[in-house]
Formats: sequence, C-alpha cells, structure tokens
Amino acid sequence: MPEWLYEAGIGEARAALVDDDRIVEAAIERDDDTLRVGTIATARLVALLPGRRGRVALDGSEALINALPPGITEGAALTVEIVREAIPESGRAKLAKAVATDAPPSAAPDLLARLAATGHPVRQLRAHEPDALEAAGWSELLDEALTGEILFPTGALRLSPTPAMTLFDVDGAPPLDALAIAAAYEVAAAIRRHGIGGSIGIDFPTLQGKAQRQAVATAIDESLPAPFERTAVNGFGFLQIVRPRPRASLPELLRADPVGAAARAALRSLERTPPTASRRHRLPAAVHARLIAEPGWLAELARRTGVVHELESA
Repeated sequence: MPEWLYEAGIGEARAALVDDDRIVEAAIERDDDTLRVGTIATARLVALLPGRRGRVALDGSEALINALPPGITEGAALTVEIVREAIPESGRAKLAKAVATDAPPSAAPDLLARLAATGHPVRQLRAHEPDALEAAGWSELLDEALTGEILFPTGALRLSPTPAMTLFDVDGAPPLDALAIAAAYEVAAAIRRHGIGGSIGIDFPTLQGKAQRQAVATAIDESLPAPFERTAVNGFGFLQIVRPRPRASLPELLRADPVGAAARAALRSLERTPPTASRRHRLPAAVHARLIAEPGWLAELARRTGVVHELESA
C-alpha cells in the first residue's frame, strides 16, 4: 500500500510517496517559502496592469492578480488567495498568482497537512531511525532533479526545465516504436515523481506510422494521473502535455539554489551522524559558507543532536 514518508528536516520539510519500495511522488517545502498555495491574506495593490490585472504586495513579497474588483485603485487594500506559488527561473522568478476573495485570512496548509489530505497513510521519520527515505531512493531522486539524467532499461531521458516549458529528450537504440512506448511510461513516472506541471514537451524518436504514434499517446494516457491535456504525437515525434502548476517542480526548486540544496542535504547527513562519531566535518567551500551564514540552522542541528559540530571548509 502506498505510504507517505515525511521528514521535518532543518531548513526544509521533505516527503516521498513510496509504493513497492520506490518513490512515486516527492515534495520539498522550504522553511523560507512564502506565499504558499492556499494563503489568504490582506494585500495592497501596488500596480494596475492592463485588462483588470495588477500586482499586489503581501507578507514581504509580491503576486500577480487577475480580475481585479471594479473601481479599485492603486494603494487600496484587498483580501487575496494565493493560487500559484512563485516559480524560480534563470535571471528572474515568475511571481506568485493570486485571486481576490471574501474569505477570512488564514494560513496555507503546510506540507504535512497536504499529505494527510491525500488519504494515504503518513509515517513521520526520525533521525535516529533507519533511513527509510534513502532506502527508497531519495539521493537518486535529487540527482535526477539536478542533472536531468534519467536512465531506464532500454534508453535514457534528459530532463531540461526552461522558462517556456519542461522538456524531455528521449534517447536509445532501435526498435524505435518499442523505445518510444517505454519512454512514454518513464516520462509519465518522472513527471509525477518530480511534481512537474505547466507546459511539458517530449521529443520522442520519429515514428512513421499513425498506429505507432497513437500507441505512444495511449501509454501517456494510461500512466499519467489526471488532470492533464495533451496533443497527439506529431510526425516529428513531439508531444506536448499541459498540467496544473501550483508550485515549482523539484528540478526547478533545486536548480534555482543548488548550494542551498547541498547545504540542507549536509544538515540531513549531520543530523544522522552517530553521537560517537567525530564532531569535525569538512564541507565544500560553498556549502560551508552557506551554513555559516545560517546560524539558526546550526543552532537547530546542535539542539537536535546534542552536539556542537565543528565545520571546516574543504
């Protein structure tokens, strides 16, 4: 039976839905994430944009809003609900999206609450227990997100987030129809595993026959959870999928701040270090600098482990 593994880490909470000893879905929620989906708060309209659109400020951040109430002016207060979190991109981030609401202000559900709402059992992990996340493939999942390299028995995928869409390139040996069908199942699994939404493009091998292209599309339909929309596979082997995108995917999240991701991973490892082990640890220079810049993280590490760890730059 699928089970969520949840870990309240230092600097982030992390979770994986594990079925048959493998991760089928995963999520990371950073402690410094702001404007989470479901946040309802009072905002101030800081800019009017064409088409009854605008930009609002709340909780120290800004969000875009559509369908502004008639007659509202810049500087006015209004209550909004966050419906999409900010999406990191190279050079700049897509602002969060909000809608006007009459509902009373309330905090967004955190990751643990979202897991409970799925109906699957949730097991909260502790650092002194065997590492169930790692046993299910947590490090491999993070490596996939950072490198984009996803191997399967008959080929490989290259995952590439771009500002326009997330792209998957399929590579492998003939027969191409069998490769494309196998790749379709692998792409669907990767989309779910990494929480990829928005526009997604898949570059399959070029298939000559309509029946072969339809078989690839059917594989997507069978294996990718709803809701989504897709095109047919065109004559060049390209298929496009559009899914809801309430928050950043794991590749977008980790690639936006790889040093921060490595620092949080180091904290996870340090928290699991046995009490009898050495307190001195050499870390890559960038990771060391990031941890030194986060005294709250180090204080929490000392509180949890009962040890003051001595960190050195490699």
